[in-house]
Amino acid sequence: MSFFALGVNHQTASVELREKIAFNPEKLSILLAEQSQHPVLNDMVVVSTCNRTEVYAMSDNVDMVLNWLAQTNGIDPKQLQNHVYRYENAQAVTHLMRVASGLDSLMLGEPQILGQVKTALSLAKESKTVSQNLNRIFEYAFYAAKRVRSETAVGSHAVSMGYAVAQLALQVFSRPEQLTVMVVAAGEMNSLVAKHLVEMGVGKIIICNRTRARAENLAQEIAHRADVEIIDFDQLAANLHRADVISSCTGSLHQVIHYPDVKAALKKRRYQQMLLVDLAVPRDIDPKVEKLDGVYLYGVDDLQSVIDENLAQRRQAAVEAEVMVNQLATELITQQKVSEAGSTIHAYRDYGESLRQEELATAMQRIAKGENAETVLAEFSHRLTQKLLHPTSIILREAAKAEDPSYFEMLQNSLQDVVQHRRKVKH
Repeated sequence: MSFFALGVNHQTASVELREKIAFNPEKLSILLAEQSQHPVLNDMVVVSTCNRTEVYAMSDNVDMVLNWLAQTNGIDPKQLQNHVYRYENAQAVTHLMRVASGLDSLMLGEPQILGQVKTALSLAKESKTVSQNLNRIFEYAFYAAKRVRSETAVGSHAVSMGYAVAQLALQVFSRPEQLTVMVVAAGEMNSLVAKHLVEMGVGKIIICNRTRARAENLAQEIAHRADVEIIDFDQLAANLHRADVISSCTGSLHQVIHYPDVKAALKKRRYQQMLLVDLAVPRDIDPKVEKLDGVYLYGVDDLQSVIDENLAQRRQAAVEAEVMVNQLATELITQQKVSEAGSTIHAYRDYGESLRQEELATAMQRIAKGENAETVLAEFSHRLTQKLLHPTSIILREAAKAEDPSYFEMLQNSLQDVVQHRRKVKH
Protein backbone atom coordinates (compact mmCIF):
# COMPACT_ATOMS: atom_id res chain seq x y z
CA MET A 1 0.00 0.00 0.00
CA SER A 2 1.45 3.35 -1.09
CA PHE A 3 0.71 6.91 -0.05
CA PHE A 4 -0.23 9.06 -3.05
CA ALA A 5 -0.76 12.77 -3.54
CA LEU A 6 -2.54 13.60 -6.77
CA GLY A 7 -4.08 16.85 -7.93
CA VAL A 8 -3.94 20.15 -9.76
CA ASN A 9 -3.08 23.64 -8.58
CA HIS A 10 -2.58 27.19 -9.84
CA GLN A 11 0.71 26.17 -11.44
CA THR A 12 -0.60 23.24 -13.48
CA ALA A 13 -4.19 24.07 -14.40
CA SER A 14 -6.26 27.04 -15.52
CA VAL A 15 -8.93 28.47 -13.27
CA GLU A 16 -11.54 27.02 -15.66
CA LEU A 17 -10.24 23.49 -15.09
CA ARG A 18 -9.81 24.03 -11.35
CA GLU A 19 -13.44 25.13 -11.17
CA LYS A 20 -14.56 21.88 -12.80
CA ILE A 21 -12.93 19.66 -10.17
CA ALA A 22 -13.47 21.82 -7.11
CA PHE A 23 -15.55 20.42 -4.24
CA ASN A 24 -17.76 22.27 -1.83
CA PRO A 25 -17.89 20.78 1.69
CA GLU A 26 -21.46 19.49 1.34
CA LYS A 27 -20.77 17.64 -1.91
CA LEU A 28 -17.46 16.31 -0.65
CA SER A 29 -18.97 15.04 2.58
CA ILE A 30 -21.50 12.96 0.66
CA LEU A 31 -18.91 11.61 -1.78
CA LEU A 32 -16.48 10.61 0.96
CA ALA A 33 -19.22 8.93 2.97
CA GLU A 34 -20.00 6.83 -0.11
CA GLN A 35 -16.31 6.16 -0.68
CA SER A 36 -15.88 4.85 2.86
CA GLN A 37 -17.79 1.74 1.72
CA HIS A 38 -15.59 1.18 -1.33
CA PRO A 39 -13.71 -2.14 -1.13
CA VAL A 40 -10.39 -0.64 -2.31
CA LEU A 41 -10.28 3.16 -2.42
CA ASN A 42 -11.58 4.07 1.03
CA ASP A 43 -8.63 5.75 2.75
CA MET A 44 -8.40 9.32 1.48
CA VAL A 45 -8.46 13.05 2.21
CA VAL A 46 -9.44 15.71 -0.33
CA VAL A 47 -8.09 19.26 -0.10
CA SER A 48 -10.08 21.66 -2.27
CA THR A 49 -9.40 25.42 -2.29
CA CYS A 50 -9.59 28.15 -4.91
CA ASN A 51 -6.02 27.37 -5.97
CA ARG A 52 -5.85 23.58 -5.69
CA THR A 53 -7.77 20.32 -5.58
CA GLU A 54 -5.75 17.39 -4.28
CA VAL A 55 -6.46 13.84 -3.22
CA TYR A 56 -4.22 12.21 -0.63
CA ALA A 57 -4.84 8.49 -0.50
CA MET A 58 -3.48 5.17 0.68
CA SER A 59 -3.84 2.98 -2.39
CA ASP A 60 -2.17 0.45 -4.65
CA ASN A 61 -3.64 2.04 -7.77
CA VAL A 62 -3.04 5.73 -8.46
CA ASP A 63 -5.08 5.55 -11.68
CA MET A 64 -8.10 4.65 -9.59
CA VAL A 65 -7.57 7.84 -7.61
CA LEU A 66 -7.35 9.89 -10.83
CA ASN A 67 -10.49 8.27 -12.22
CA TRP A 68 -12.37 9.00 -9.01
CA LEU A 69 -11.35 12.67 -9.10
CA ALA A 70 -12.46 13.02 -12.71
CA GLN A 71 -15.64 10.98 -12.62
CA THR A 72 -17.03 12.54 -9.44
CA ASN A 73 -16.84 15.87 -11.25
CA GLY A 74 -18.29 14.56 -14.49
CA ILE A 75 -15.23 14.95 -16.70
CA ASP A 76 -13.06 12.59 -18.71
CA PRO A 77 -9.85 11.53 -16.90
CA LYS A 78 -7.96 12.33 -20.12
CA GLN A 79 -8.76 16.01 -19.56
CA LEU A 80 -6.72 15.88 -16.37
CA GLN A 81 -3.77 13.82 -17.60
CA ASN A 82 -1.63 16.75 -18.71
CA HIS A 83 -2.42 18.88 -15.67
CA VAL A 84 -2.24 16.43 -12.78
CA TYR A 85 0.85 15.95 -10.66
CA ARG A 86 1.41 12.68 -8.83
CA TYR A 87 3.66 11.98 -5.90
CA GLU A 88 4.22 8.68 -4.13
CA ASN A 89 5.38 7.84 -0.60
CA ALA A 90 8.34 10.06 0.39
CA GLN A 91 7.62 12.62 -2.34
CA ALA A 92 3.93 12.66 -1.40
CA VAL A 93 4.79 13.27 2.26
CA THR A 94 7.13 16.10 1.30
CA HIS A 95 4.46 17.64 -0.94
CA LEU A 96 1.83 17.54 1.81
CA MET A 97 4.25 19.18 4.24
CA ARG A 98 5.06 21.90 1.68
CA VAL A 99 1.36 22.54 1.10
CA ALA A 100 0.53 22.73 4.81
CA SER A 101 3.49 25.06 5.40
CA GLY A 102 2.45 27.48 2.65
CA LEU A 103 5.55 26.73 0.57
CA ASP A 104 3.44 25.61 -2.40
CA SER A 105 0.93 28.46 -2.21
CA LEU A 106 0.32 31.18 -4.78
CA MET A 107 1.19 33.63 -2.01
CA LEU A 108 4.34 32.14 -0.52
CA GLY A 109 3.97 31.44 3.19
CA GLU A 110 0.27 32.31 3.44
CA PRO A 111 -1.17 30.88 6.67
CA GLN A 112 -4.74 30.09 5.57
CA ILE A 113 -3.80 26.87 3.79
CA LEU A 114 -2.90 25.10 7.04
CA GLY A 115 -6.42 25.67 8.36
CA GLN A 116 -7.87 24.48 5.06
CA VAL A 117 -5.86 21.24 5.18
CA LYS A 118 -6.92 20.67 8.79
CA THR A 119 -10.55 21.20 7.79
CA ALA A 120 -10.12 18.70 4.94
CA LEU A 121 -8.79 16.09 7.36
CA SER A 122 -11.65 16.71 9.80
CA LEU A 123 -14.22 16.28 7.03
CA ALA A 124 -12.61 13.03 5.91
CA LYS A 125 -12.57 11.76 9.50
CA GLU A 126 -16.26 12.53 9.85
CA SER A 127 -16.84 10.55 6.65
CA LYS A 128 -14.71 7.67 8.01
CA THR A 129 -12.17 7.66 5.17
CA VAL A 130 -9.05 8.16 7.30
CA SER A 131 -6.98 5.25 8.56
CA GLN A 132 -4.62 5.49 11.49
CA ASN A 133 -1.65 5.56 9.13
CA LEU A 134 -3.09 8.33 6.92
CA ASN A 135 -4.02 10.37 9.98
CA ARG A 136 -0.49 10.03 11.31
CA ILE A 137 0.95 11.40 8.05
CA PHE A 138 -1.33 14.44 8.22
CA GLU A 139 -0.62 15.09 11.89
CA TYR A 140 3.09 14.99 11.15
CA ALA A 141 2.53 17.44 8.28
CA PHE A 142 0.82 19.80 10.73
CA TYR A 143 3.78 19.42 13.06
CA ALA A 144 6.09 20.28 10.16
CA ALA A 145 4.02 23.35 9.27
CA LYS A 146 4.14 24.54 12.87
CA ARG A 147 7.91 24.12 12.92
CA VAL A 148 8.28 26.01 9.65
CA ARG A 149 6.19 28.94 10.86
CA SER A 150 7.81 29.13 14.30
CA GLU A 151 11.43 28.49 13.31
CA THR A 152 11.68 30.31 9.98
CA ALA A 153 10.56 33.73 8.75
CA VAL A 154 8.61 32.37 5.79
CA GLY A 155 5.32 33.74 7.09
CA SER A 156 6.44 36.72 9.12
CA HIS A 157 6.48 39.46 6.48
CA ALA A 158 3.42 41.06 4.89
CA VAL A 159 3.11 40.24 1.19
CA SER A 160 -0.43 41.46 0.45
CA MET A 161 -1.78 45.00 0.50
CA GLY A 162 -4.44 44.16 3.06
CA TYR A 163 -2.05 42.48 5.42
CA ALA A 164 0.58 45.19 4.90
CA VAL A 165 -1.91 47.87 5.97
CA ALA A 166 -2.84 45.88 9.06
CA GLN A 167 0.78 45.37 10.06
CA LEU A 168 1.56 49.01 9.43
CA ALA A 169 -1.26 50.03 11.77
CA LEU A 170 0.17 47.86 14.52
CA GLN A 171 3.61 49.36 14.01
CA VAL A 172 2.28 52.89 14.44
CA PHE A 173 -0.15 52.03 17.25
CA SER A 174 0.95 49.45 19.79
CA ARG A 175 -2.43 48.55 21.33
CA PRO A 176 -4.88 47.32 18.67
CA GLU A 177 -7.78 46.85 21.09
CA GLN A 178 -7.87 50.61 21.63
CA LEU A 179 -7.85 51.49 17.93
CA THR A 180 -10.70 52.79 15.82
CA VAL A 181 -10.22 52.08 12.12
CA MET A 182 -12.23 53.59 9.30
CA VAL A 183 -12.40 51.90 5.91
CA VAL A 184 -13.56 54.23 3.17
CA ALA A 185 -15.22 51.96 0.57
CA ALA A 186 -16.10 48.36 1.35
CA GLY A 187 -14.61 46.75 -1.73
CA GLU A 188 -12.36 43.72 -1.87
CA MET A 189 -9.18 45.51 -0.80
CA ASN A 190 -10.64 47.26 2.23
CA SER A 191 -12.57 44.13 3.16
CA LEU A 192 -9.23 42.35 3.47
CA VAL A 193 -7.83 45.26 5.46
CA ALA A 194 -10.76 45.14 7.87
CA LYS A 195 -10.60 41.36 8.26
CA HIS A 196 -6.86 41.37 8.94
CA LEU A 197 -7.21 44.17 11.50
CA VAL A 198 -10.06 42.40 13.24
CA GLU A 199 -7.96 39.22 13.43
CA MET A 200 -5.22 41.28 15.05
CA GLY A 201 -7.59 42.48 17.75
CA VAL A 202 -8.67 45.97 16.62
CA GLY A 203 -11.49 47.22 18.81
CA LYS A 204 -13.72 49.19 16.41
CA ILE A 205 -14.26 49.36 12.66
CA ILE A 206 -16.17 52.20 10.99
CA ILE A 207 -17.34 51.38 7.46
CA CYS A 208 -18.00 54.30 5.14
CA ASN A 209 -19.45 53.30 1.79
CA ARG A 210 -21.64 54.82 -0.91
CA THR A 211 -24.03 51.84 -0.92
CA ARG A 212 -25.23 50.60 2.43
CA ALA A 213 -25.83 47.02 1.28
CA ARG A 214 -22.15 46.35 0.61
CA ALA A 215 -21.19 47.96 3.92
CA GLU A 216 -23.67 45.72 5.71
CA ASN A 217 -22.22 42.63 4.03
CA LEU A 218 -18.76 43.47 5.31
CA ALA A 219 -20.15 44.34 8.74
CA GLN A 220 -21.76 40.91 9.02
CA GLU A 221 -18.45 39.22 8.24
CA ILE A 222 -16.51 40.97 11.00
CA ALA A 223 -19.11 41.92 13.62
CA HIS A 224 -18.41 38.80 15.69
CA ARG A 225 -14.86 39.98 16.33
CA ALA A 226 -15.14 43.76 16.71
CA ASP A 227 -17.51 46.65 17.30
CA VAL A 228 -18.72 47.74 13.84
CA GLU A 229 -20.44 50.95 12.77
CA ILE A 230 -21.67 52.00 9.33
CA ILE A 231 -21.80 55.64 8.26
CA ASP A 232 -23.06 57.25 5.07
CA PHE A 233 -20.52 58.52 2.58
CA ASP A 234 -21.63 62.12 3.02
CA GLN A 235 -20.69 61.82 6.70
CA LEU A 236 -17.06 60.98 5.92
CA ALA A 237 -15.49 64.37 6.64
CA ALA A 238 -17.46 64.83 9.85
CA ASN A 239 -16.22 61.50 11.23
CA LEU A 240 -12.55 61.59 10.27
CA HIS A 241 -11.52 62.68 13.76
CA ARG A 242 -12.93 59.49 15.26
CA ALA A 243 -10.48 57.24 13.41
CA ASP A 244 -6.90 56.47 14.38
CA VAL A 245 -6.39 54.62 11.10
CA ILE A 246 -8.11 55.40 7.80
CA SER A 247 -7.81 53.11 4.79
CA SER A 248 -9.34 54.49 1.60
CA CYS A 249 -9.87 52.69 -1.70
CA THR A 250 -12.92 54.13 -3.47
CA GLY A 251 -12.13 54.04 -7.18
CA SER A 252 -13.31 57.64 -7.41
CA LEU A 253 -11.88 59.90 -10.10
CA HIS A 254 -11.49 62.67 -7.53
CA GLN A 255 -10.02 62.94 -4.05
CA VAL A 256 -12.48 62.16 -1.27
CA ILE A 257 -10.37 63.06 1.79
CA HIS A 258 -9.20 66.67 1.66
CA TYR A 259 -6.48 68.60 3.44
CA PRO A 260 -8.81 71.01 5.35
CA ASP A 261 -10.92 68.10 6.61
CA VAL A 262 -7.91 66.18 7.90
CA LYS A 263 -6.52 69.34 9.48
CA ALA A 264 -9.84 69.91 11.26
CA ALA A 265 -10.00 66.27 12.34
CA LEU A 266 -6.50 66.46 13.76
CA LYS A 267 -7.46 69.50 15.82
CA LYS A 268 -10.55 67.71 17.19
CA ARG A 269 -8.30 64.81 18.17
CA ARG A 270 -6.05 67.22 20.06
CA TYR A 271 -3.33 66.33 17.59
CA GLN A 272 -3.18 62.67 18.44
CA GLN A 273 -1.45 60.91 15.55
CA MET A 274 -3.36 59.48 12.59
CA LEU A 275 -2.39 56.88 10.02
CA LEU A 276 -3.89 57.41 6.56
CA VAL A 277 -3.47 54.74 3.90
CA ASP A 278 -4.42 55.53 0.31
CA LEU A 279 -4.90 52.32 -1.69
CA ALA A 280 -6.69 54.01 -4.57
CA VAL A 281 -5.46 54.90 -8.04
CA PRO A 282 -6.24 57.74 -8.73
CA ARG A 283 -5.51 58.76 -5.16
CA ASP A 284 -8.32 59.30 -2.66
CA ILE A 285 -6.37 61.41 -0.18
CA ASP A 286 -4.87 64.82 -0.77
CA PRO A 287 -1.09 64.20 -0.61
CA LYS A 288 -0.60 67.54 1.17
CA VAL A 289 -1.96 66.00 4.40
CA GLU A 290 1.45 64.40 4.85
CA LYS A 291 2.75 67.85 5.83
CA LEU A 292 0.52 67.92 8.90
CA ASP A 293 2.29 67.08 12.15
CA GLY A 294 1.02 63.80 13.54
CA VAL A 295 -0.26 62.47 10.20
CA TYR A 296 1.38 59.45 8.55
CA LEU A 297 0.36 59.00 4.92
CA TYR A 298 1.16 55.85 2.94
CA GLY A 299 0.26 55.20 -0.68
CA VAL A 300 0.23 52.17 -2.96
CA ASP A 301 3.84 52.66 -4.04
CA ASP A 302 5.02 52.92 -0.44
CA LEU A 303 3.30 49.68 0.47
CA GLN A 304 4.40 47.89 -2.70
CA SER A 305 8.05 48.56 -1.96
CA VAL A 306 7.56 47.11 1.52
CA ILE A 307 5.77 44.08 0.05
CA ASP A 308 8.51 43.49 -2.53
CA GLU A 309 11.16 43.59 0.17
CA ASN A 310 9.14 41.30 2.40
CA LEU A 311 8.53 38.83 -0.42
CA ALA A 312 12.27 38.67 -1.05
CA GLN A 313 12.77 37.93 2.65
CA ARG A 314 10.12 35.21 2.51
CA ARG A 315 11.81 33.60 -0.48
CA GLN A 316 15.09 33.59 1.38
CA ALA A 317 13.41 32.07 4.44
CA ALA A 318 11.71 29.51 2.19
CA VAL A 319 15.09 27.98 1.36
CA GLU A 320 15.59 27.19 5.04
CA ALA A 321 12.01 25.97 5.30
CA GLU A 322 12.45 23.59 2.35
CA VAL A 323 15.46 22.00 4.05
CA MET A 324 13.45 21.58 7.25
CA VAL A 325 10.51 20.01 5.40
CA ASN A 326 12.77 17.54 3.60
CA GLN A 327 14.38 16.53 6.89
CA LEU A 328 11.02 16.06 8.61
CA ALA A 329 9.66 14.07 5.67
CA THR A 330 12.69 11.79 5.85
CA GLU A 331 12.14 11.38 9.59
CA LEU A 332 8.53 10.33 9.07
CA ILE A 333 9.36 7.88 6.29
CA THR A 334 12.11 6.37 8.45
CA GLN A 335 9.70 6.01 11.37
CA GLN A 336 7.17 4.32 9.09
CA LYS A 337 9.78 1.90 7.79
CA VAL A 338 10.86 1.04 11.33
CA SER A 339 7.23 0.51 12.27
CA GLU A 340 6.67 -1.70 9.23
CA ALA A 341 9.84 -3.63 10.07
CA GLY A 342 8.52 -4.14 13.58
CA SER A 343 5.29 -5.56 12.20
CA THR A 344 7.23 -7.87 9.89
CA ILE A 345 9.50 -9.01 12.71
CA HIS A 346 6.48 -9.70 14.89
CA ALA A 347 4.82 -11.70 12.11
CA TYR A 348 8.02 -13.67 11.51
CA ARG A 349 8.34 -14.44 15.21
CA ASP A 350 4.75 -15.69 15.20
CA TYR A 351 5.63 -17.83 12.19
CA GLY A 352 8.64 -19.26 14.05
CA GLU A 353 6.55 -19.92 17.13
CA SER A 354 3.91 -21.77 15.10
CA LEU A 355 6.64 -23.96 13.58
CA ARG A 356 8.05 -24.66 17.02
CA GLN A 357 4.68 -25.69 18.38
CA GLU A 358 3.99 -27.95 15.39
CA GLU A 359 7.34 -29.70 15.66
CA LEU A 360 7.11 -29.90 19.44
CA ALA A 361 3.66 -31.50 19.25
CA THR A 362 5.00 -34.06 16.77
CA ALA A 363 8.02 -34.78 18.96
CA MET A 364 5.90 -35.20 22.11
CA GLN A 365 3.61 -37.63 20.32
CA ARG A 366 6.59 -39.72 19.20
CA ILE A 367 8.05 -39.79 22.71
CA ALA A 368 4.63 -40.75 24.11
CA LYS A 369 4.60 -43.71 21.71
CA GLY A 370 7.89 -44.91 23.18
CA GLU A 371 10.45 -43.65 20.67
CA ASN A 372 13.90 -42.79 21.95
CA ALA A 373 13.73 -39.28 23.42
CA GLU A 374 17.28 -38.36 22.44
CA THR A 375 16.67 -39.34 18.82
CA VAL A 376 13.34 -37.50 18.73
CA LEU A 377 14.86 -34.32 20.19
CA ALA A 378 17.75 -34.41 17.72
CA GLU A 379 15.33 -34.73 14.81
CA PHE A 380 13.08 -32.06 16.36
CA SER A 381 15.92 -29.53 16.54
CA HIS A 382 17.13 -30.40 13.02
CA ARG A 383 13.67 -30.09 11.44
CA LEU A 384 12.95 -26.81 13.27
CA THR A 385 16.29 -25.32 12.22
CA GLN A 386 15.73 -26.32 8.59
CA LYS A 387 12.25 -24.82 8.48
CA LEU A 388 13.37 -21.57 10.11
CA LEU A 389 16.41 -21.11 7.86
CA HIS A 390 14.80 -22.21 4.61
CA PRO A 391 13.08 -18.83 3.84
CA THR A 392 16.31 -16.97 4.60
CA SER A 393 18.24 -19.22 2.22
CA ILE A 394 15.73 -18.60 -0.58
CA ILE A 395 15.85 -14.82 -0.02
CA LEU A 396 19.66 -14.88 -0.13
CA ARG A 397 19.73 -16.89 -3.37
CA GLU A 398 17.20 -14.59 -5.05
CA ALA A 399 19.16 -11.53 -3.94
CA ALA A 400 22.30 -13.02 -5.50
CA LYS A 401 20.48 -13.25 -8.85
CA ALA A 402 19.32 -9.63 -8.78
CA GLU A 403 20.92 -7.04 -11.08
CA ASP A 404 21.57 -4.67 -8.19
CA PRO A 405 24.27 -6.30 -6.02
CA SER A 406 23.79 -3.92 -3.08
CA TYR A 407 20.81 -5.81 -1.64
CA PHE A 408 22.70 -9.13 -1.71
CA GLU A 409 25.78 -7.51 -0.19
CA MET A 410 23.70 -6.02 2.60
CA LEU A 411 22.11 -9.40 3.41
CA GLN A 412 25.44 -11.19 3.15
CA ASN A 413 27.18 -8.73 5.46
CA SER A 414 24.34 -8.88 7.97
CA LEU A 415 24.39 -12.68 8.09
CA GLN A 416 28.17 -12.72 8.37
CA ASP A 417 27.92 -10.30 11.31
CA VAL A 418 25.49 -12.69 13.00
CA VAL A 419 27.88 -15.62 12.47
CA GLN A 420 30.87 -13.64 13.71
CA HIS A 421 28.96 -12.53 16.79
CA ARG A 422 28.01 -16.13 17.52
CA ARG A 423 31.64 -17.23 17.27
CA LYS A 424 32.76 -14.46 19.62
CA VAL A 425 30.12 -15.47 22.17
CA LYS A 426 31.25 -19.12 22.06
CA HIS A 427 34.85 -18.13 22.64
